[in-house]
Amino acid sequence: MSERLRTDDMAFLVTESASTPMHNATLEVFEPPADGFDYDRLVGLIADRIAFVPRYRQRIRTVPGRLASPVWVDDEDFDLTYHVRRSAVPRPGSMDQLRELTARIVSRQLDRNRPLWEVYLIEGLDHGRFAILSKSHQVLVDGVSTVDLGQVILDVDPAPRDTVQDDWRPQPEPSTTTLVAGALGDTLRDPRTAAATVRDNAEVALRSAAAAGTRALDLVGSMSARRAAPESPLSTVLSQQRRVATVKTELEDYRRVRRRHGGTVNDVILATVTGALRTWLMTRAESVHGSRTFRAMVPMSVIDHDLEPTSLGSQVAGHLLALPIGEASPVVRLHQVSYALKAHKETGRAVAADRLAGVAGFAPTTFHALGARVAAAQTRRGFHLVVTNVPGPQFPLYAAGATMLESYPIPPLLPGHALAIGVTSYDAHVYFGLAGDRDAVPDLDVLAQCLVESLEELVDSASESRQRAPRGRKKATTKAKS
Repeated sequence: MSERLRTDDMAFLVTESASTPMHNATLEVFEPPADGFDYDRLVGLIADRIAFVPRYRQRIRTVPGRLASPVWVDDEDFDLTYHVRRSAVPRPGSMDQLRELTARIVSRQLDRNRPLWEVYLIEGLDHGRFAILSKSHQVLVDGVSTVDLGQVILDVDPAPRDTVQDDWRPQPEPSTTTLVAGALGDTLRDPRTAAATVRDNAEVALRSAAAAGTRALDLVGSMSARRAAPESPLSTVLSQQRRVATVKTELEDYRRVRRRHGGTVNDVILATVTGALRTWLMTRAESVHGSRTFRAMVPMSVIDHDLEPTSLGSQVAGHLLALPIGEASPVVRLHQVSYALKAHKETGRAVAADRLAGVAGFAPTTFHALGARVAAAQTRRGFHLVVTNVPGPQFPLYAAGATMLESYPIPPLLPGHALAIGVTSYDAHVYFGLAGDRDAVPDLDVLAQCLVESLEELVDSASESRQRAPRGRKKATTKAKS
């Protein structure tokens, strides 16, 4: 019997619309090896590794009459070259051109009649570089049955690996009679399945009825009784287009701030985001009074002793954090963020960054996908923003001999959320990927610059010159902390 989609997977399908495509994306920039890198080489690499992620050759099959949740079936017409695509920016392509192309690609929904993923080879970047942009639907990557494809196509050295023996043949698709019989049998065994199916079908019908207008978000939101977050410029009805911004920073800067003020690198990153949001709102003439906060959903990795060590599923938990954007002092903001996260650290379930970074493959792609799943499942808690931050290995990784230079997560936008931020640390750098609604956040590049300035402010507070400041200046700093 084919595997049926889980209830949480169905929630992603119900939520998805043209204005809220539910896929994760990752943009990676590479330097080609001496013998070059082209489309055929990328297709060959993925063909060799796809056996590690069998779900990437399956598609969703709906049960007739929606008697039960859909099932996963092998794609009998699977065509790797449909999913692995080729694009380019005009030579010598800039990062601005790459970001614009990325925004257009991530704005488009994946085809539900095929396996729910795409990978783009983007050529033409300056200095001979190229990029790989991957998209995977949130129902595809659960950390249990399937990890992200990006986790298995990267290696720790440029030397070629042994070819994977792959004798895959698609299993025949179940007949209509088989699907109906299986659905009825599952319903009889578990009446809760029938109740969930009725609810999901009602939400699908409601969304379809509202598609001709612009009120689908309001209707579905009222049906799910989602808790409303306090008013925010980031809470809005979304358009069908996105903007993408990227920021590259030095990991040592965060470590310097941590050594001076305490906390963790994760605390410093979130304090940097907080300061950037504060400055960005001020450029928009928004109020940032002393008590104002932004409610952020920050998925964090935890130890689950009930799972096998190799299982990544359920090892990410949602943490609701009030970002103190009303606080003017960068140091006080950092201490407030550290204190707010202290409870998570003291549970004994928090996972150290070095342990996460040691997970086989480039795990950040999978952990970002899991973080997005956790955030989407907790929208009832009412928050303004999702920030996923995943540490990666601090050494170079390679794709068929090409050196990965940069890696930017591009998280999906939840319904009514105009902004999402992904953060990945890799090989001595910290990379921010910002996804914003094209209409609601036309100044996404300003927020990106605010991230740079916010980090500079924290680094300046930890500099030798500040530590040796005149006595009067030290008193001013102490007063600000109190």
